[in-house]
Amino acid sequence: MRKFNISVNGKTYEVEVEEVGGAYSSPQVSSPAPAAAAPAPAAAPAPKAAPVAGAEQVKAPMPGTILSIKVKIGDTVKSGDVLCILEAMKMENEIMAPKDGKVVGISTSVGSSVNSGDILISIA
Repeated sequence: MRKFNISVNGKTYEVEVEEVGGAYSSPQVSSPAPAAAAPAPAAAPAPKAAPVAGAEQVKAPMPGTILSIKVKIGDTVKSGDVLCILEAMKMENEIMAPKDGKVVGISTSVGSSVNSGDILISIA
Protein backbone atom coordinates (compact mmCIF):
# COMPACT_ATOMS: atom_id res chain seq x y z
CA MET A 1 0.00 0.00 0.00
CA ARG A 2 1.16 3.48 -0.84
CA LYS A 3 -0.06 6.65 0.81
CA PHE A 4 -0.86 9.85 -1.09
CA ASN A 5 -2.21 13.26 -0.16
CA ILE A 6 -4.92 14.49 -2.53
CA SER A 7 -6.49 17.94 -2.52
CA VAL A 8 -10.10 18.32 -3.66
CA ASN A 9 -11.75 21.74 -3.61
CA GLY A 10 -9.13 23.04 -1.21
CA LYS A 11 -9.51 20.17 1.27
CA THR A 12 -6.63 17.67 1.66
CA TYR A 13 -7.29 13.96 2.05
CA GLU A 14 -4.82 11.16 2.84
CA VAL A 15 -5.52 8.06 0.74
CA GLU A 16 -3.95 4.64 0.51
CA VAL A 17 -3.60 2.98 -2.89
CA GLU A 18 -2.83 -0.69 -3.38
CA GLU A 19 -0.43 -1.61 -6.17
CA VAL A 20 -1.71 -4.41 -8.37
CA GLY A 21 0.29 -6.54 -10.80
CA GLY A 22 3.92 -6.02 -10.03
CA ALA A 23 6.63 -3.68 -8.98
CA TYR A 24 6.41 0.05 -9.20
CA SER A 25 8.10 1.60 -12.18
CA SER A 26 8.98 5.23 -12.50
CA PRO A 27 6.82 7.24 -14.89
CA GLN A 28 8.09 7.38 -18.44
CA VAL A 29 8.22 10.72 -20.20
CA SER A 30 7.55 10.41 -23.89
CA SER A 31 8.55 12.92 -26.48
CA PRO A 32 5.70 14.85 -28.07
CA ALA A 33 4.17 13.22 -31.14
CA PRO A 34 5.08 14.85 -34.44
CA ALA A 35 2.41 17.16 -35.81
CA ALA A 36 0.07 15.44 -38.24
CA ALA A 37 0.28 16.55 -41.84
CA ALA A 38 -2.55 18.76 -43.00
CA PRO A 39 -5.28 16.75 -44.75
CA ALA A 40 -5.42 16.98 -48.51
CA PRO A 41 -8.12 19.39 -49.72
CA ALA A 42 -11.33 17.67 -50.74
CA ALA A 43 -12.13 17.52 -54.42
CA ALA A 44 -14.55 20.20 -55.52
CA PRO A 45 -18.07 18.88 -56.10
CA ALA A 46 -19.23 18.55 -59.68
CA PRO A 47 -21.04 21.68 -60.86
CA LYS A 48 -24.80 21.37 -60.75
CA ALA A 49 -26.63 21.56 -64.03
CA ALA A 50 -28.77 24.64 -64.46
CA PRO A 51 -32.52 23.96 -64.49
CA VAL A 52 -33.90 23.65 -68.02
CA ALA A 53 -36.68 26.12 -68.87
CA GLY A 54 -40.03 24.41 -69.40
CA ALA A 55 -38.85 21.11 -67.90
CA GLU A 56 -40.46 19.52 -64.86
CA GLN A 57 -38.01 19.31 -62.00
CA VAL A 58 -37.93 16.19 -59.86
CA LYS A 59 -36.97 17.27 -56.35
CA ALA A 60 -35.69 15.35 -53.34
CA PRO A 61 -38.62 14.57 -51.04
CA MET A 62 -36.33 14.34 -47.98
CA PRO A 63 -32.68 14.83 -47.02
CA GLY A 64 -30.40 11.92 -47.87
CA THR A 65 -27.59 10.56 -50.02
CA ILE A 66 -27.84 9.62 -53.70
CA LEU A 67 -26.89 5.92 -53.99
CA SER A 68 -27.41 5.52 -57.74
CA ILE A 69 -28.74 7.32 -60.79
CA LYS A 70 -30.65 5.02 -63.14
CA VAL A 71 -30.96 7.40 -66.12
CA LYS A 72 -28.71 9.64 -68.18
CA ILE A 73 -29.35 12.80 -70.17
CA GLY A 74 -31.27 12.01 -73.33
CA ASP A 75 -33.06 8.91 -71.95
CA THR A 76 -36.80 8.66 -72.55
CA VAL A 77 -38.75 7.80 -69.39
CA LYS A 78 -42.36 6.88 -68.65
CA SER A 79 -44.34 7.97 -65.63
CA GLY A 80 -43.35 5.75 -62.69
CA ASP A 81 -39.89 4.78 -64.03
CA VAL A 82 -37.16 4.84 -61.37
CA LEU A 83 -34.84 7.81 -61.90
CA CYS A 84 -32.53 7.42 -58.90
CA ILE A 85 -32.18 5.84 -55.48
CA LEU A 86 -32.07 8.11 -52.43
CA GLU A 87 -30.92 6.71 -49.09
CA ALA A 88 -32.56 8.39 -46.12
CA MET A 89 -32.67 7.06 -42.55
CA LYS A 90 -31.07 3.73 -43.60
CA MET A 91 -33.79 3.12 -46.19
CA GLU A 92 -33.44 3.15 -49.98
CA ASN A 93 -36.15 5.27 -51.62
CA GLU A 94 -36.90 5.05 -55.33
CA ILE A 95 -37.41 8.47 -56.89
CA MET A 96 -39.76 7.99 -59.83
CA ALA A 97 -40.60 10.00 -62.94
CA PRO A 98 -43.77 12.06 -62.41
CA LYS A 99 -44.57 12.10 -66.15
CA ASP A 100 -43.53 10.70 -69.52
CA GLY A 101 -40.71 12.63 -71.15
CA LYS A 102 -37.05 12.96 -71.89
CA VAL A 103 -34.31 13.49 -69.29
CA VAL A 104 -32.83 16.91 -70.08
CA GLY A 105 -30.82 17.56 -66.92
CA ILE A 106 -29.25 15.76 -63.97
CA SER A 107 -28.42 18.10 -61.10
CA THR A 108 -26.84 15.62 -58.68
CA SER A 109 -24.25 12.86 -58.60
CA VAL A 110 -23.79 9.49 -56.92
CA GLY A 111 -22.64 9.91 -53.32
CA SER A 112 -23.78 13.50 -52.96
CA SER A 113 -25.88 14.62 -50.02
CA VAL A 114 -29.12 16.38 -50.87
CA ASN A 115 -31.62 18.35 -48.83
CA SER A 116 -35.36 18.25 -49.08
CA GLY A 117 -36.43 20.23 -52.14
CA ASP A 118 -33.10 20.02 -53.99
CA ILE A 119 -33.50 19.51 -57.74
CA LEU A 120 -32.34 16.04 -58.79
CA ILE A 121 -33.45 15.55 -62.41
CA SER A 122 -35.26 17.63 -65.05
CA ILE A 123 -37.71 16.01 -67.49
CA ALA A 124 -39.13 17.74 -70.57
